Amino acid sequence: MKTTYRLIGLMAIAGLTLAACAVPPAQPAQPAQPAQPAQPAQPAATEAPAATEAPAAPAEISLRWRTRPDNKEEADVYASISDEVAKKLGIKLTYEPGGSETASYQDVLRTELAAGTAPDVFWIPGTDIADFVQRGLLLDLRPYADATEGYSDSNYYPEPMFHLTYNPATGKPGEVLWGLPRDVSTFVLYLNLDLINEAGAPDPRELAKAGKWDWAAFKEVAEKINALGGDIKGYGMNAWWGPFGAFMNSAGGGFFNAERNACNLNSKESLEGLAFLRSLYDAGIAVPYGEDSEPPFRAGKVGMFQNGRWATPGISTVTFNWDVVELPKGPSGHMGNWLFWGAYVVNKNTKHPEAAWKLVDALTQPDIQAKVAARGTNIPSRVGEAVFTEFLKILPEKNNQAFLNGLADKPAAEGPLWTGSWPDFDKAMGAKVSDVLTGKLSVEDFGKTICDEAGKAFNKQG
Repeated sequence: MKTTYRLIGLMAIAGLTLAACAVPPAQPAQPAQPAQPAQPAQPAATEAPAATEAPAAPAEISLRWRTRPDNKEEADVYASISDEVAKKLGIKLTYEPGGSETASYQDVLRTELAAGTAPDVFWIPGTDIADFVQRGLLLDLRPYADATEGYSDSNYYPEPMFHLTYNPATGKPGEVLWGLPRDVSTFVLYLNLDLINEAGAPDPRELAKAGKWDWAAFKEVAEKINALGGDIKGYGMNAWWGPFGAFMNSAGGGFFNAERNACNLNSKESLEGLAFLRSLYDAGIAVPYGEDSEPPFRAGKVGMFQNGRWATPGISTVTFNWDVVELPKGPSGHMGNWLFWGAYVVNKNTKHPEAAWKLVDALTQPDIQAKVAARGTNIPSRVGEAVFTEFLKILPEKNNQAFLNGLADKPAAEGPLWTGSWPDFDKAMGAKVSDVLTGKLSVEDFGKTICDEAGKAFNKQG
């Protein structure tokens, strides 16, 4: 048995050995893998297109503008037209009523312009145009005006336009444009007809029609009204250059020589006018100089009040019978009236010069001027008989012709000093005239020194 197992073992070992030495059959060659076709180049990824932005809405243009109203009624007139013009131009307008009828209004503007807080468009008196120009405060509007259809300098009174187009660098008018005149006016005497009738004084309107309205007649009427007694006064005016200057003009004098480069306050004629005015104060006929005469007139305490058309809206509210008459004629044979004017001008540093010009242009268009004039505030600054015709239709029951008579009687045009400083001249003159009319200084002593003092204003500008 053991032999059998041994034999089987040997056979198994032999089988394993043979299996280990056998050569394996050759494997068939694997076919070559076909080349993969080239993949088309993938386009570079692109950025998502930016969303289309809606065009920015134009920024709203906002302008501030200012005038110097004489009273609340006049301020209300300008506030109302501000809203109308804003809609017309499609811009936002803010109207700012300025201060009183004194030089402090201009002083505030100068301070605000220096500080960068002044309005874009503002009104200033004609006397101050040169000062604002020489300080570099105003924008030259000529390029904008020349590009405006229908614009012409000749649409307005030539006297204001001479100064508003005057180029101090060349000494010629017509080359620049510093603004447009808002209005014109002259002085009249506002009359309390009830006091005149009560005093038994002649009607100044009838005296004017008869050619008998002169200084003597004026003083006689004032005296009779004053004789009513109590706190009644025959005459009143306010303390600024216009009223006393009219008396100097009426006597044949005036502030300056014909060339407007020297003082004329000490001329015989200027002193004659000042002396006549002083006589009214010495006699106690007039409201004391320096006091505002408008409130007592509106209260029915003053018989004749000297002021311009701008006072009409306020005086229209009184309850007594009132009217107007032109100024009395003096020794020169004329009233000595003024052609008052002021202008809308543009802040040189406005952010919206073109819109500011459009505002100035809009405020001086016939339709806007007619609406302002309809409130009795002013006389339009545009020329033409049609303007006068329309003006006479305003408050037709009143003697509007008195204003036009003043314009027709060779008025002295209000104007700036291109060869000097009007503010300095006005300050020196106003202080000394006040001394005369309050009894602190004689007319003679005024004449001896006034041009030495006021004349200094010319030296500053050569």
